Amino acid sequence: MGEKALRVLVCGDVEGRIGVLFNRVKTIQKKSGEFDMLLCVGKFFGCSPEAQAEWEEYKTGAKKAPIQTYILGATDQESLKFFPDEDGCELAEKIIYLGRKGLFTAVSGFQVAYLSGRESCQEPAPAYCFTPKDVEALMAPLLSSQYKGIDVLLTSEWPKGIARYGNSPGFDCHSHGSVSVANIAQMLKPRYHFAGLEGTYYERLPYRNHMVLRDTTEHVTRFIALASVNNSSKKKYLYAFSITPMKNINPEDLLKQPQDVTENPYKTFGKDGHKGKAAIQAEVDSSPQFFFDLSKQRKRHSKDEKPCHLNKPKRPPQPMGPCWFCLASPEVEKHLVVSIGTHCYMAVAKGSLTPNHVLILPIGHYQSVVDLASEVIEELEEYKSAVKKLFKSQGSRCIMFERNYRSQHLQLQIAQPGTPYFFVELDTGEKLFHRISKSFPLQFGREVLASESILNIPCHTDWRECRYTREEEETLVRNFRDSFKPYDFTLLK
Repeated sequence: MGEKALRVLVCGDVEGRIGVLFNRVKTIQKKSGEFDMLLCVGKFFGCSPEAQAEWEEYKTGAKKAPIQTYILGATDQESLKFFPDEDGCELAEKIIYLGRKGLFTAVSGFQVAYLSGRESCQEPAPAYCFTPKDVEALMAPLLSSQYKGIDVLLTSEWPKGIARYGNSPGFDCHSHGSVSVANIAQMLKPRYHFAGLEGTYYERLPYRNHMVLRDTTEHVTRFIALASVNNSSKKKYLYAFSITPMKNINPEDLLKQPQDVTENPYKTFGKDGHKGKAAIQAEVDSSPQFFFDLSKQRKRHSKDEKPCHLNKPKRPPQPMGPCWFCLASPEVEKHLVVSIGTHCYMAVAKGSLTPNHVLILPIGHYQSVVDLASEVIEELEEYKSAVKKLFKSQGSRCIMFERNYRSQHLQLQIAQPGTPYFFVELDTGEKLFHRISKSFPLQFGREVLASESILNIPCHTDWRECRYTREEEETLVRNFRDSFKPYDFTLLK
């Protein structure tokens, strides 16, 4: 548990600039101390006469690497000649080719899984490509009932869909990446995943390897793509970090969840590469969008803008019958709508208890919070935060509740999907959860709030007894919209 952490350097595509890389490593080690190893992803060798001449100097021993260096294999036909043994070998002193695929265990039990080359769906595949059989051969020996994860995953290619739920890499990566690499990352659960080949630096927000409230908490994964050595844009190509091997780390430290952690970007991928590809393609193509004018307060894409489709949510389940809360439904009373986001909207409650009584609802048809996709939950939380700020500015208290019992559509909100429950969240941060096992009063939330000890309006327990004319409802909406406007994040999008 108290073992010293390893100090590791990781590099992107070297492309034959071996001397430049090692000079940079020497500078870093002189300034920051010795590192235990250097891991290289992407394309290592260059095919120019100058690059090949420089490699010969290392190969013959005229020049030596300043650090134990581990590299991945060929990513194109030209590079194959540099790799004499597909199972891995020492290419020069301190420069080790790991092989096409496998598991490397270093000092202190530090484990690195690796997959060289580009994805190919054809058999036989070019020698610089991997196939679904290679993927299966890599994962089969690792996965077992006792498997918890791995320290590092090295791949030449990016995983498909990596930007989903995360920060943008700075370009439209929708058509980039490998589905098989995404499946590997999902199954192996590396603490760090490094890749190259895209010529850019991208450090994605860490993502979970479990579903909140459904699975046991697991460690997070950090995906980092590195640019090519000595690139003209001066993008980061060398990454340094310290790591205590998973087998030696304190479990509490391993399972810590960072504040900026996101949902797993691969959860729609299947175990089979083709199946996963179809799953994400269906998700991209079938997502519904709803646009309403609402006095032109929603920003729309111009005809020249091309919105990124990769982060569109999965199509929500469809209602079994008429739903008063689905925004696309003819039953919904749209004059009550206050604000519309990308995934959620806010409306004044029908038969509201107070002028500030509102509902926060998903645009699509969902029964409860546990059924929501992470991007919907994220926007739901934005609405909740904005409402809390509004009420605080008015010196008012904010109480939020959800009833997942005899209801079709989520109205705000924790349990396994389909489980009946009642949930309350206070502005102090306290949360109350009750699992409903038998009968439960449908108006319980209103009964409590309308009681003499809180709002003292017991006659308003039933929303149907709180009758407003259409004109009065429109006035309530207009007034709340005006007061909410300074906090309405949708107006800034």
